[in-house]
Amino acid sequence: MLLTIVSAVFVFGLLVLVHEWGHFITAKMTGMRVDEFAIGFGPKLLDWRTGETLYAIRAIPLGGYNKIAGMDLDEEENDAGERAYYRRPVWARMIVILAGSFMNFVLPVVLFFLIFAFAGIQTPNTEPIVGGVMTGAPAESAGLMAGDKIITINGQQVTEWKDISTLLSDGAGKPYEVTYQRGEDIGKTTVIPMEDEATKRVVIGIQGTLVTQNVSIGEAASLSVEKTVTIIKSMLGALVLLFTQEGASAELSGPIGVAQMAGEVAQHGFIPLLNFAAFLSLNLGIVNLLPVPALDGGHFVTLCIEAVRGKQMSKQVMYYIQTVGVVLLISLMIFATFNDVTR
Repeated sequence: MLLTIVSAVFVFGLLVLVHEWGHFITAKMTGMRVDEFAIGFGPKLLDWRTGETLYAIRAIPLGGYNKIAGMDLDEEENDAGERAYYRRPVWARMIVILAGSFMNFVLPVVLFFLIFAFAGIQTPNTEPIVGGVMTGAPAESAGLMAGDKIITINGQQVTEWKDISTLLSDGAGKPYEVTYQRGEDIGKTTVIPMEDEATKRVVIGIQGTLVTQNVSIGEAASLSVEKTVTIIKSMLGALVLLFTQEGASAELSGPIGVAQMAGEVAQHGFIPLLNFAAFLSLNLGIVNLLPVPALDGGHFVTLCIEAVRGKQMSKQVMYYIQTVGVVLLISLMIFATFNDVTR
């Protein structure tokens, strides 16, 4: 439980810090006055003032915000003059709004670079060596353990990892005799494969091993960008399915689910946790750009409308738009949290 809490706070804190810092630094650079920079919501745990800005760490680490002068005030209430948000040019406000998600795309590149540069890259080992056994899987029931090398399955030679899937491809529910090497000893066991409901593949619940390869700084930089782009493409494809494929929304996770996943990933080490943080950062960046009121993407759309009209939308219209957005987000959060609890 403690590991889950610490891991969740680390991941949420890192993502929120980077996202809000993007808004913060661009607001400062475009001449806006930032009254408060906060990580978390609720009561203050720690705060200090530097210059005109109050910096605060709050009790609930599920978000954060920048209090930029003039974002929520009427003309009559503005005491920031030309440094008020709404008094700055449209292009400046667009930069500030998009900067949060932009930083969520930059963070994974940095994290992947650090992982590749200091820990190398890991590729699947082609040897038929068991790297891990899933709890409750047929392999565990059969007594197979991490480090075992599969030699034969029903008397047929196994030379590569892919041979295991090939020899078990049509054997769900059927007993297979497996010969394996454990250290210097040779053992035999019987395993009964099962069909994985999600992939419809016949499995026994084992994972292969990984081979670590060191790379140069230049290769690490190139690979970090390449991996980030690949994940973004995959996420965009999944997002399309979310709105087009029936039942896809059932896979949504809220804060509880994410915290649980962070704890599970952290059990495998700090590097897997950094990988998870990078993945989640990209997810946050993409979701925030959706044209939904109350999200950065929705705010950007209203700025585009303002640029076309040549004047700002009325405060009343903005109020209704933001209210609809908040209701949608709260509804989605409740649905995702319900999924977390039922799972």
